[in-house]
Amino acid sequence: MIAEEGALPGGVVLRRARIEDAWALSRAYRDNREHLAPWEPRRGERFFTEEGQHERLRDQLKEYEGGRLMPWLFHLDGRVVGAITLSGIVKGPFCSAYLGYWTAADRQGQGLAGAAVQIVSRVAREELGLHRMEATTLPENAASQRVLKRCGFELIGTAPRYLHINGQWRDHRLYQRVLHDDPPY
Repeated sequence: MIAEEGALPGGVVLRRARIEDAWALSRAYRDNREHLAPWEPRRGERFFTEEGQHERLRDQLKEYEGGRLMPWLFHLDGRVVGAITLSGIVKGPFCSAYLGYWTAADRQGQGLAGAAVQIVSRVAREELGLHRMEATTLPENAASQRVLKRCGFELIGTAPRYLHINGQWRDHRLYQRVLHDDPPY
């Protein structure tokens, strides 16, 4: 699979996640624990450790090698300040993937998520040949909805009790971006 790297605003670098990122990623999750809690599943303490992130990255990189997942991290001066992932990559007649991302609390509103979504959209279309990407947000996550809309995603519906987030089954708004209408390749 393709490993895209790119420049994001403010000197932030987007690059494919590596196993060596475990310490920096664990630090980023610890530093942003409260910031991310309303938007993510509840995490056990091991998730926030270097060992927990090492295991998680190892699993993600196995999925990457199998062509089912693309994990990128936002890097700035040795810190991880965000992440974006294409998961559930399916080829054939579906030609689709799920998009997820987050940005560190101290990097909100700097255009990082939007710039990363645009890079990943280009990779999804031009290098992976995907027809579409899907992303979901909690109904109250207006900032993420603005990013998706600015990046060409359209609202396609609401899924009741879609994901278990912060201790509850939560409704989500579903968005998609159709990348092209060419036949699958």
